[in-house]
Amino acid sequence: MLITTLAMLAVLVGVMILGLGMGSAEKGFMSFLRAMFSPGKADPLLSTIIWELRFPRVIVAALVGATLSLGGLVFQALLRNPLAEPYILGISGGSAIGAIIGILLGFARFPGVSILAFIGGMGTLLLVLFIASGRTLLKKEALLLSGVMVNAFCSAVIMFLISLTQDSRIHNIMFWLMGDLSAAGRSEAMLMAAMVLPCFIVVFWLSNSMNLLLMGKEMAHSMGVNVRLITVVLLVLTSFMVSATVASCGLVAFVGLVIPHLFRLIIGADHRVLVPACLFGGAGYLVLCDLLARTLPQHGEMPAGVITAMVGAPVFIILLKRTG
Repeated sequence: MLITTLAMLAVLVGVMILGLGMGSAEKGFMSFLRAMFSPGKADPLLSTIIWELRFPRVIVAALVGATLSLGGLVFQALLRNPLAEPYILGISGGSAIGAIIGILLGFARFPGVSILAFIGGMGTLLLVLFIASGRTLLKKEALLLSGVMVNAFCSAVIMFLISLTQDSRIHNIMFWLMGDLSAAGRSEAMLMAAMVLPCFIVVFWLSNSMNLLLMGKEMAHSMGVNVRLITVVLLVLTSFMVSATVASCGLVAFVGLVIPHLFRLIIGADHRVLVPACLFGGAGYLVLCDLLARTLPQHGEMPAGVITAMVGAPVFIILLKRTG
């Protein structure tokens, strides 16, 4: 576990240095490297670009990627289904509805938009659980299908809310819905870290319980796991984390599908290893996607969610075919 964690941490640091050193500014990557590692001799303009513009954005991208990757891992463990992730289950869509309502009402991103995003995400989670409830709380096929239906409904509600908006906020909302990290600043980075880092610790602490849940709830219960309590805690924590990311940068799809599945293929199904691997891997993946999103277009930039969707949708189709 230690070797895997250190390796992924090294990859993340490397990707973050790329994210800090590359961009639309025509100064050259080596100039930015010298400015990063020799701050006393650096051009003030380069220092401003690195530490005031790019650094907060890279940190937010890393936290969002880690959160969505971990969220997908948790849902896949609870539902024992490799297709489960917050975006497909509708949790992200519900959070987006709450966040859009907050934006249309003119609330500040924190606490107004964030609180409404959390309420939307939790409301969606409860709706999915209610629709899928019956004899078995975690009947995985019912939960997944319910999530897909609720997600489709959330998309329709989002389009309805946008159709009611007749001013310049439409452009901002549409860009934000596609996963926009361009507005990330120091305050957003600190707020995001304060909200999700404690959740990361709790999920890692429960990683062995997730291993036992994979064996079936009866087996997990016989081995001392409070199945209902652990399930509720993980679902609420995941919904809270996803809501925080949606309130911060909109909908970033499929990170929770691609990264856990990739690492499950490489290092196996032990969540004591998967949790840190997905945290650092998801963080590096979204930093890289955001770097591509702001360097590929010749003019301006595109939302990072466009890149993650272009990668994630084919992966989802492949998984769907493999699972029958």
